Amino acid sequence: MASVAPKAGPTDRHARFDTLPSRIDRSVNRWSSYVADLVAGLGALRTEGRGPILAAVAVGWFLSIGLRLVYPALLPELRRAYDLDLTTAGLLLSVLWVAYAVGQLPGGVLADRIGEGRILWISTAISTGTIALVATAGSVSVLFGATALFGLGTALYGVARYTALSGIYPENDGAAVGVTLAAGEVGNVILPPFAGLLAATFAWQLGFGFAVPLFVLVSVSLWIVLPARTSAPTSAVDSLSFETARYVLSSVGRPTIVLVTAVQVLGFSVWQAYTGFYPTYLIEVKGLSYPAATTLFGLFFALGIVVQPVSGAAYDRFGLPRTAAVVLGIAALGLAALPVVSTLPAVVLATAFSSALLGLTVMTMPYLTAALPDDMQGTGLGFLRTVYMLIGAASPTVAGAIADRGFFDEVFFLLAGLVAVAIALSTLVPRG
Repeated sequence: MASVAPKAGPTDRHARFDTLPSRIDRSVNRWSSYVADLVAGLGALRTEGRGPILAAVAVGWFLSIGLRLVYPALLPELRRAYDLDLTTAGLLLSVLWVAYAVGQLPGGVLADRIGEGRILWISTAISTGTIALVATAGSVSVLFGATALFGLGTALYGVARYTALSGIYPENDGAAVGVTLAAGEVGNVILPPFAGLLAATFAWQLGFGFAVPLFVLVSVSLWIVLPARTSAPTSAVDSLSFETARYVLSSVGRPTIVLVTAVQVLGFSVWQAYTGFYPTYLIEVKGLSYPAATTLFGLFFALGIVVQPVSGAAYDRFGLPRTAAVVLGIAALGLAALPVVSTLPAVVLATAFSSALLGLTVMTMPYLTAALPDDMQGTGLGFLRTVYMLIGAASPTVAGAIADRGFFDEVFFLLAGLVAVAIALSTLVPRG
């Protein structure tokens, strides 16, 4: 005869209920520990006299990326001034980012050979002259040529800042990169609307020209506070040879690095197309005013000031696969919602969700930097950045061509689909 389990008595029931507060306490303590770890990681960035170095590098990125994002904000003005269709406007953005991509590998090689600090200073010095040339462009051909030169100048900053911060913050590179990228988002919040205001009030040339003296100040600051070199003086690329090229290619060709680079290719392509045409889309499709569109453009990057440090610190704590799945999932929702929504509050909400896209690079770049051998980090990272940026640079032209054919809404659905693919790939990445 089957035995019947005894009924739980009052004491047993109370024991089960008594575990609920303890489970809550454990959960609260666990999340409090996570938050404390994130705060401690960010606070450590100021120790050992490294605060001024981080500040100088961050301000340099503030200008470098901020001025490149002035282009989308001024795109409606440039279209009117030069009678550009959406395809040609997209091509101008592609020229900027192709030039930026081409400069990544030389920037990485030079950072390995002569030092990250020197390269960061040279980059800001070159940017000073080329942005002045952009501001004085008097024809379409000069505008395109000056834009290419500016992209090459700022490219030198791209790799060196990662390897410099990795050398200065070996235990907190994710948080350090996050803070630096957040400074760039501050530039993206402030500089495009400010440039748009100058363009609307005076002339579009002033939307670029105001940055010339600022670049001079940053160049001087980097020269004073940043060491010439933050990595080991020996390098695998002291001499260029077939063996060196094979060593670099074998290092960057490892499956994990290829996988993370593929995630970055997709994310960067989406970022390029989205930021390139977001203000124009809001004006021409959603019917927003120029000030409203540039303000929302600034909001997108303003949210990145929070997204990027938190994403970087979360990456340090949880790893790339788990963090990227959450961050990119939020971004995909915002991208897919933007063409559907019609009210201003809904557009703001979609923009807020889309800003999660800004958290991806904070995870992929530290992961790739740490995965590369120490003696060719700059060269390897420069090669990878060249690859993903060259591929991604085509997206504004493609997006502009699609929009010119009456499918502006569909551009954003396509971008959401690319993010979904990036999520799937990120789940395959080892935690690292």
